[in-house]
Amino acid sequence: MTDFSRPLSAPRFNFLLQPEFPLNALILAADALRIANQNSGAQLFQWCFVSETGAQMRASNQMWFGVDHALDEMPRADVYLLFGGNLPTQNISRRLLSRLREAARFGAIVGGVDTGAFALTRAGLTSTEADRATVVHWEAEASFREEFPTATCEDRIYRIGGNRAHCAGGVATLDMMLDLITRLYNEALANEVANALIHTRRSDITGQRGDAREASEQTRLADRLIGVMEANLDFPLTLAQLTEAIGIPERSLIRLCRRSFGESPMRLYLHTRLQAARNFLFYEEYSIKEVANACGFSYQAVFSRAFKEQFGQTPRAFRAAFRDRQRESTRPELRRLISALDRSEA
Repeated sequence: MTDFSRPLSAPRFNFLLQPEFPLNALILAADALRIANQNSGAQLFQWCFVSETGAQMRASNQMWFGVDHALDEMPRADVYLLFGGNLPTQNISRRLLSRLREAARFGAIVGGVDTGAFALTRAGLTSTEADRATVVHWEAEASFREEFPTATCEDRIYRIGGNRAHCAGGVATLDMMLDLITRLYNEALANEVANALIHTRRSDITGQRGDAREASEQTRLADRLIGVMEANLDFPLTLAQLTEAIGIPERSLIRLCRRSFGESPMRLYLHTRLQAARNFLFYEEYSIKEVANACGFSYQAVFSRAFKEQFGQTPRAFRAAFRDRQRESTRPELRRLISALDRSEA
């Protein structure tokens, strides 16, 4: 196990990139280490970028990013952070799982950013029987619970426990990196890095959603209501069951929904289920029927009709358009060549 009681000799970070990884999170992670080195005038940290084959990787914003090593050639490191992408289960290879397990066996800190927890859980490194808690980006929580029903997704920006580190992605990546810098060196260095990036540090238990910070009774009740709805997607509760779960009279629940969301409770429930369905289609490869069932629609036709009314496309068209964009981002020079050959043969 890595010893946090004293600085290591230039601890190394390996940043492992999956397709559609969040570039903003990666830049913050690498820049935190760069600034620590720059401000100290010494090489306190080392880092490198890794993809499965060593080929450049395309980020979720469609920018290509060059890497230093393939998985099988990367150097031994003290910290391995896996930057998960928009397709968290489609790119979990046996090689990746093997390298993650190997890193854990040698006592490294192994963590996931954004949807990185999918692969770490598949590898048996997190969401275990001893500790079921993990952190993923809130948009991917429904997919994560469907994939790993015994795991617990915590509403916090990051979590470090033992030799595991997870964060929700985005700016939360910087907060987690500052915590790691504190543990590996000291608080003063972490604060220098935060100041250089014009960032006010946040506690690890800070909630992911900024729109849930108000402490009013109405906000707390609204948060609880959405939580109950999201925990009961596949078998939607009745209005009476919702009022019982929240613990307020039916008329009060209706007023709460009107004031907080401008919707009736059951209409709000429908929107919540459709948003979860959109996330399933975005992140996963479940069939349309499986997504419909997971979100409480007994009939696929009813689901498709409601989804199109909400998002302007059928579930199948939504997924096809998104996958087409992803395919276009894979080796575009080859696609241009193939397209040119097709035109010449026409």
